[in-house]
Amino acid sequence: MLRQVEPGPAVVVCSTCRLSAEQREDDQGRRGGALLADTLRSVQQAEPALAGVEVQEMACLFACQRHCAVHVRAPGKIGYVLGGFTPAEDQARAILEYAARHAQSAQGVVPYGEWPQQVKGHFITRTPPEGFVVT
Repeated sequence: MLRQVEPGPAVVVCSTCRLSAEQREDDQGRRGGALLADTLRSVQQAEPALAGVEVQEMACLFACQRHCAVHVRAPGKIGYVLGGFTPAEDQARAILEYAARHAQSAQGVVPYGEWPQQVKGHFITRTPPEGFVVT
């Protein structure tokens, strides 16, 4: 069930997420999460400065009420699950920009004023790194 990936800054995309609250998949049968992962990678190809964050996929983050969910994580840092996205380029860029700032931060805390507008209102939960709790 577990598949090992390289440690480091990553956006883990729920590859089985719905396309929207009303639609499970697109006309070709592709789920929203898989489309979002492709869009994230396309943005990285166009903007190499955002390539320092690995895009990883897994089936179901259990955030089904907020389709197109992602987990932003990096070793030793607070992680965040966000959802309610669409596989649009501007949203993918915002996720990657936030993840890059998260990776550069000391503990995974990005000041609110530095959040891209398209991630505001999308946070579901934060997760402490192994061996820590947040105070």
